Amino acid sequence: MSTQREHDDETVADAFTEHLLLERGRSEHTVRAYRREAAGLLEHLREAERIGLDELDVTALRSWLSVRAESGAGASTLARSAAAARTFTSWLAATGRIPHDVGGRLRAPRRGRHLPTVLSGDQAGTLLDGIESGEPQSPLEQALLLRDAAVLELLYSSGLRVSELVALDRSGIDRGHHTVRVRGKGDRERIVPVGIPALEAVQRWESAGRPVLLERAGGVERAGDALFLGARGGRLGDRAVRTLVERHAGEAGITRHISPHTLRHSAATHLVEGGADLRSVQDFLGHSSLATTQIYTHVSAERLRRTVDQAHPRA
Repeated sequence: MSTQREHDDETVADAFTEHLLLERGRSEHTVRAYRREAAGLLEHLREAERIGLDELDVTALRSWLSVRAESGAGASTLARSAAAARTFTSWLAATGRIPHDVGGRLRAPRRGRHLPTVLSGDQAGTLLDGIESGEPQSPLEQALLLRDAAVLELLYSSGLRVSELVALDRSGIDRGHHTVRVRGKGDRERIVPVGIPALEAVQRWESAGRPVLLERAGGVERAGDALFLGARGGRLGDRAVRTLVERHAGEAGITRHISPHTLRHSAATHLVEGGADLRSVQDFLGHSSLATTQIYTHVSAERLRRTVDQAHPRA
């Protein structure tokens, strides 16, 4: 049987979740992660520290992080936990649930810099060019291939996050200006250029693929204006996108783990290697900070170093 304290903690977590969704405009993925961290912190205060919320201090926060570390959480996970805790304590203070914000001094272990996995230009070409080149399929299979081709082309052409891609509506595509309108993190809208191959793939999907999935779902527009549909006619989900990326990467002979974010990383890296300035790449990706975008200069430098090591006779 749950205690009154557990019920009170659940109420606080619910209110925090509503704040993140309605007032902060955070993505569903971030909201789920931050709620999970907040609930874990509340449980730690209740079970391990045995103190009330009004007694929360930075020592208790550090104790919670220490327990997370001892349970095997890595530096990246701990950094996310600390960020979630700072957001949580700021909200607690702003809403009068604690006397003052105690999370400002909370720091997690410094994360090592891990360069993202990127595809070479040839690998990207093999992945994108091979999808529609097989033998004729059933109408449903052909429709799904048209959809998958458009999904992969857009992910690579415009560097979209998977959450941005699945939220796209048909009205967001501007074929005249070769752009797509997306809403990124923090509900910020941006206009992103789209390449001709991606626009052509989207056109093939909309004209010959999307109607097949709608008909299979009984002709009901369950997904409204959604650009991409799942096999049952609803809006395509991010998990389905991850699955199709992995499948087609495997069929293209790419042995490394490839995700939708790999295509985003690859697009940004290839832009930098092609001479694009970082400010333009920052706008392209929708990064709020240029420091986040600078990782792609390191990726390009690392790729150059490996090429020299392999090819230069005096390396």
